[in-house]
Amino acid sequence: MSELADRWNALQEVIANACARVGRAPSEIALVAVSKGVPIERIQEAYALGLRDFGENYWQESREKLHSLPSDIRWHFIGHLQTNKAKYIVGRFALIQSVDRYELLQEIQKRAQNLNLQQAVLVEVRLDPTESRAGVEPDQAERLIEQVLAQPNLVLQGVMGVAPYTDDEATLREAFRTLRQVYQKLPPANQRWLSMGMSHDFALAIEEGSTMLRIGTALFGARH
Repeated sequence: MSELADRWNALQEVIANACARVGRAPSEIALVAVSKGVPIERIQEAYALGLRDFGENYWQESREKLHSLPSDIRWHFIGHLQTNKAKYIVGRFALIQSVDRYELLQEIQKRAQNLNLQQAVLVEVRLDPTESRAGVEPDQAERLIEQVLAQPNLVLQGVMGVAPYTDDEATLREAFRTLRQVYQKLPPANQRWLSMGMSHDFALAIEEGSTMLRIGTALFGARH
């Protein structure tokens, strides 16, 4: 068995155990394999193991991957999206997880309308006070959500957040609960994905209600 297969099996076991602790089914949890910095060959290996959802942070890096890999992959854009790059992302990615400002959603709407398609998006909420973090402030999220819902070519499927990078369980749980509260205020039809939990904190995220994990290092190992 390959190293990647070992990691995938170990991940599934941790996910199952976390679900069991809070009475959830593993089938409730989607996993996006974060393939930023991962070569095409490794993504193909993950695909062969059955993974179909992959997350990318940069258009320049993802362009070749989208062209070279199987067409049934569901690509997620999970990085900070510059407004001038939206034209490359809309229609090529199944889900844009990082809508965090009005100017960006306007540009995505314009591009989606020009292509005559519906673009699925998540609103990214800032869970870490660090200035470098993207995301709309939690107390401003409701307004941005209303603006997304008003766009005819955008389909809001939930919210996303990146918790602080810490081992402090109380801090992580507080961040996840903040995001869950935003999610629970969405109209029921828009409550599809509560995207929270990464390699260092995904078990806690599951316990706090996550329905979508974004896992890179725990699956692919450290990037070079």
